[in-house]
Amino acid sequence: MDFRLEARAREPTWRNAPVPSFGPPDAPLLIVGLAPGLRGANRTGRPFTGDWAGDLLYETLLHFGFASGVYDERPDDGLTLLDCQVTNAVRCVPPQNKPTPQEIATCRVFLASAIALGRPRAVVALGRIAHESVLRALGQRLAAAPFAHGASHEIARPGEPALTLFDSYHCSRYNTNTGVLTTAMFRDVFARVRAFIDAPGAMAAK
Repeated sequence: MDFRLEARAREPTWRNAPVPSFGPPDAPLLIVGLAPGLRGANRTGRPFTGDWAGDLLYETLLHFGFASGVYDERPDDGLTLLDCQVTNAVRCVPPQNKPTPQEIATCRVFLASAIALGRPRAVVALGRIAHESVLRALGQRLAAAPFAHGASHEIARPGEPALTLFDSYHCSRYNTNTGVLTTAMFRDVFARVRAFIDAPGAMAAK
């Protein structure tokens, strides 16, 4: 809280508050990131907007038909999400972009609500923290679905259709600059997600 108060005093025109999800809440795909970036979503008020991670994410969503319009790093650019919603495991910017376990646990109720209300058929977790927070929000054991880039896990849910969790390294500048994640690797994940969403009978299951 002190960090956000200091940010509000330093940059009063920035959001410096919880950042809401972006996209239709009942979309068949939910994309879960880590937390708002200090100069990205914390500044603009829209997930993954205003920093490098958003450049790669929204370029990829546009490429695979999960978005329409033009991404221009601002919330009034007219970008529209199709068949997907974007959110974060942590809703407020954390100091040094490193949320504490307490912050992650506190925000998990919002993630659990997004999943319960939206009933997505697929979730893309961007990074290990997002992956683990999704599993915990679903009441799953972490050991049952270990994180690995490119992995997918079918999660059974009593009384609900199964949900498939797709894993990707986070699309951060650090990961792309160091070669941990390439554009091709990222696109490969979303190509498989697109095929999954478009499979015969997919929308009927929703």
